Amino acid sequence: MTFRWGILGAARIARAFIPAIRAAGGEVTMLGAREPQSARVQTFSSDWEIPTTGSYQDVIDADLDAVYIALPNALHLPWSAAALQGGKHVLTEKPLTLNAQEARELADVAEASGQVLLEGFAYRFTPQHRALLDAVRGGELGEVRAYRGAFGFTVRNAEDIRLQPGLGGGALYDIGCYPVNEARMLLGEPLAVTAQARWTPDGVDVSMSAVLDYSHVGHGALASIDCGFDWLSGGRIGRSQVLGTGGVMELDRAFFSDEPEFVLTRDSERQTLAPGNGYALMAAHFQRVVRGEETALYPPEDAVQQARVLDALLQSAREGRRVEL
Repeated sequence: MTFRWGILGAARIARAFIPAIRAAGGEVTMLGAREPQSARVQTFSSDWEIPTTGSYQDVIDADLDAVYIALPNALHLPWSAAALQGGKHVLTEKPLTLNAQEARELADVAEASGQVLLEGFAYRFTPQHRALLDAVRGGELGEVRAYRGAFGFTVRNAEDIRLQPGLGGGALYDIGCYPVNEARMLLGEPLAVTAQARWTPDGVDVSMSAVLDYSHVGHGALASIDCGFDWLSGGRIGRSQVLGTGGVMELDRAFFSDEPEFVLTRDSERQTLAPGNGYALMAAHFQRVVRGEETALYPPEDAVQQARVLDALLQSAREGRRVEL
């Protein structure tokens, strides 16, 4: 039986996820938008051959298996909760919510409703990230001493939602969350964080650099995180590096999920991996979890812990001090 999806929001990220759903054997049957009859939404629906458009609530009320939330960050909590309570499984774009309290609330809603909830970090499902995880967890790099992760590009439009405080804007929420997430996947939960940021006049972090304290891991490790909306004149940079007592592994396009090929470097030796679309692999995993065919790799509790670290980083950057977790 075909797995039926609805999408909330005609956002740019949805353009990557719609073909991924289809590649995973699912079907996008409905698009929900704030103004469903607008020319922009109708064009989006036509371009992507989505048969029905309606309001956000129309999608939640429809006969569907799951809803993909591609709305601005500030809308993730209310509409994810509404979809879960409406009997739909939910895959919500990262960050799941704007803070740990909201993430806890949403995780509790998912548990009470009996529905699957997943935070949408597609990069976690790419072949290169799985190779990195396997190398670290398998001890191929020895004891990890340091992790370095950086993700950034230039946002030129001052009206971009990623710079709007009321919509949950900020470099940490949008892109810094990726290296934070990868550090957590590799090393676990940090003891404390220290961060500094550059801010817009409206109080949105346009760039952040931080250190996560993993002194309790092995003989001690540190993770450094950098993100920014004011990097480069064009293009994106997304790199990560793990340094251990037994070797070094680097990913050159670490947080991109739909590359034609993935390359990792292990002790200065480059290795090309088979392509694998992270969005499609994530959608397929989600569908299998819903069908009871496998256990969720990243349950809602993981998103709660992720939010705790983001909260601490923002607090540290605002208050200029080390924050314990």
